[in-house]
Amino acid sequence: MKTLDEILAQYKDGALGLAAARSQIEAQFFLDIGHSNVDLDRLRRTGAGEVIYGEFKSADQISEKIIALAEHDQDVLVTRVSAEKFDEMRSLSVARLFPELNFHEEAGLITYKQSNLELRESSIAVVTAGTSDQGVAEEAALTAEFFDNPVLRISDVGVAGIHRLLARVEDIRKARVVIVVAGMEGALPSVVSGLIDKPVIAVPTSIGYGASFQGVAALLGMLNSCAAGVSVVNIDNGFGAGFLASKINAL
Repeated sequence: MKTLDEILAQYKDGALGLAAARSQIEAQFFLDIGHSNVDLDRLRRTGAGEVIYGEFKSADQISEKIIALAEHDQDVLVTRVSAEKFDEMRSLSVARLFPELNFHEEAGLITYKQSNLELRESSIAVVTAGTSDQGVAEEAALTAEFFDNPVLRISDVGVAGIHRLLARVEDIRKARVVIVVAGMEGALPSVVSGLIDKPVIAVPTSIGYGASFQGVAALLGMLNSCAAGVSVVNIDNGFGAGFLASKINAL
């Protein structure tokens, strides 16, 4: 396969016309399916293929993007898909072409794996403050697993009962990177980071009463953590945390 620079060089030298150069670039690097340009080259460039954000896409649009990626031998991860939307997708051709599509309702994810890579030796821990944060935590955990990481799930160990966390500290320390998911005041990542020697990725959730401002209070608390080694993703962004943790674990 030619590189992008090689194709552009041939175009500049006159060996390729504009239409031919555009055709080669499209065929090798992206696919125009009308409503979207599917990035077929992202896996080579970044080590991870395009991920489909499904929340505001129709069932038809998601299905067509899944087909485009899968037919180019790529694994497929779709985030923010409701049960209703996935049910709508069941009647479309994607369900017949790829019956191995997995829907994870709690996390709102669709996964389809064609690669068969071995799991990394080092693991990622996903630590959850409360049961109400579980959906975001599962989005993080399943994303990390999709990218071939072993995941340890530790649930409902928030600061209101700190003894629950202390009972699991030794398990958490075995992970190479730790994702901590919390709503309300968002204190748990600071506590965890003060107990371990691993990087902590904090995920604020929109769980909490009125003055939590749909997760803004937790976000600001995490951004202002006095414990060193805490990085923060956006509110409810379990995918972003799982993806970043996978990148760190792959170093």
